[in-house]
Amino acid sequence: ASAERSAAGCSIKLEEDAVAEYLTSNIVMLKWMISEGYGDVRTITRRIKAMEEWLANPSLMEADSDAEYAHIIEIDLADIKEPIVCCPNDPDDAKLLSEVSGVDVDEVFIGSCMTNIGHFRAAGKLIEKFGGSLPTRMWVTPPTKMDSAQLKDEGYFNIYGKAGARVETPGCSLCMGNQARVGDNTTVLSTSTRNFPNRLGTGANVYLTSAELAGVGAILGKLPSPAEYMEYASQIDATAADTYRYLNFDKMEEYTKKADTVILQVEA
Repeated sequence: ASAERSAAGCSIKLEEDAVAEYLTSNIVMLKWMISEGYGDVRTITRRIKAMEEWLANPSLMEADSDAEYAHIIEIDLADIKEPIVCCPNDPDDAKLLSEVSGVDVDEVFIGSCMTNIGHFRAAGKLIEKFGGSLPTRMWVTPPTKMDSAQLKDEGYFNIYGKAGARVETPGCSLCMGNQARVGDNTTVLSTSTRNFPNRLGTGANVYLTSAELAGVGAILGKLPSPAEYMEYASQIDATAADTYRYLNFDKMEEYTKKADTVILQVEA
């Protein structure tokens, strides 16, 4: 990633409650990992201890009240009326959906560490309602084993399988660029963060999109118009609270039950 893109993360202001929710969940997940034999136990234990220390005394970095900036850029999200995609093959080449709608799509990849379980549910719900075989080749790769197990339990792997999608082993898959590959010279919709030339496939033209837009593209075999997209998006909105529900491990008995049995080692 470029320095500019990395620095963009500094523009995000986090809330203590959100960080606390995330860490509380992850402490349970890490203890569960120890109970399942994951290693290195000492490393995982140190991470748990660091999280517990932060929760006992939460504090976040924030800008100084008198900070000076080289530029101030204000974006009113109310002015964004349609999805934005990054075009082949440069993640900085961002365009409105209306500028690229109608482009034929050969393959679709929903995966990478930028996705969470809600994205797979959302695309799955669209495909379930579609009810047929997809005209595109679709790759589905949950980022973690925990996401994969939950999606399987909720029936989403069955939905994807019936539509002809290929469900990959949890991990990087196409996003890594040196594992599975899309077909040569294909046009692809991907939820990954990079679309550099030849990364996902030789000569592939890769558009970076949301999982929801990727799901619509997989169904239609093309990049939809904004109106077409919004019609599908309205179906997701109806069940958004359930669809985008996080994996909060501290509220899931299959994880808390094992996590509660773990006694952390104290380093000498």
